[in-house]
Amino acid sequence: MNTTLPDALADLLDGLPQGRAAQAVERLIASYRGDTPTDAPVLRDRADVAAYAAYRMPATFEAVRSALAALRAAAPSWVPATHTDIGGGTGAASWAVADAWPEGGHRTTVLDWAEPALALGRELAAGADSAALRGARWQRARIGDAMRLEPADLITVSYVLKELDEADRTAVVGQAAAAGQAVLIVEPGTPDGYERIIAARDQLIGAGLRVAAPCPHSERCPIVPGTDWCHFAARVSRSSLHRRVKGGSLPYEDEKFSYVAATRFPVAPAPARVTRRPQIRKGQVLLELCASDETLHRETISKRHGALYRAARDASWGDAWPPPPAD
Repeated sequence: MNTTLPDALADLLDGLPQGRAAQAVERLIASYRGDTPTDAPVLRDRADVAAYAAYRMPATFEAVRSALAALRAAAPSWVPATHTDIGGGTGAASWAVADAWPEGGHRTTVLDWAEPALALGRELAAGADSAALRGARWQRARIGDAMRLEPADLITVSYVLKELDEADRTAVVGQAAAAGQAVLIVEPGTPDGYERIIAARDQLIGAGLRVAAPCPHSERCPIVPGTDWCHFAARVSRSSLHRRVKGGSLPYEDEKFSYVAATRFPVAPAPARVTRRPQIRKGQVLLELCASDETLHRETISKRHGALYRAARDASWGDAWPPPPAD
């Protein structure tokens, strides 16, 4: 039985013709990097879906897993009993949710409008160790204003909003806010991806949810529009299959992503969040922080800070600051 997503992908896609996969990947890259929302499923057939799974699932999984870790840190005792994955496709976000709560007691429903994606996602999940993945429901649904959601503890919307027009984006976020006790939205870590996240953040707050991560507060984002954007990075290990399909040689890549997690229950957001890679200098570490006082500022941690300095040297982009005390 497969225990990890890379294992599941390798087993299922072992016979994927490299030339056909490369062609499908090129078309998918052009589609996902385009500026025009689509009114038809991007994944049209089995070959498209197989190429997408090899090309995008590992990165999507790591980005969502990283965002879920921040949500769990803000609400460490909360465990979802139900999960809905909007536009979940082949199920990368559902694999990340199963990884975040490995006890597997939750019930997952994956919604997507591409039947080939749902079919392959179902095949991948059938070999998983997670009972939640093996028992997931894979349902075809038009993602947009016509969609109707059942209440769920956790709703994930990962790399979906870019594919929708503005009206459908607003409808999807509004439905997620109304149906979910916790909502996680993930988009590419680009300026336009951040703009979609900020719009979704404002909508979630307006619907009565509070931000759990990455922001240390639920007030207005201190970033001046057009001057910068908030995004993070997740390290993705490349399998031999991944390198073959993507045409790369390095054993890893960094997936840049923007996200917001918001809840209807009490949470404890980080006092501050590291918003850039820490700069390690001789005897000091420079941290760019977004803080609970609604400011963006640089903090210099020097050797004289003792344990805090050692923690700063170990800090990573996206971490909470200061680090929580050890158990």
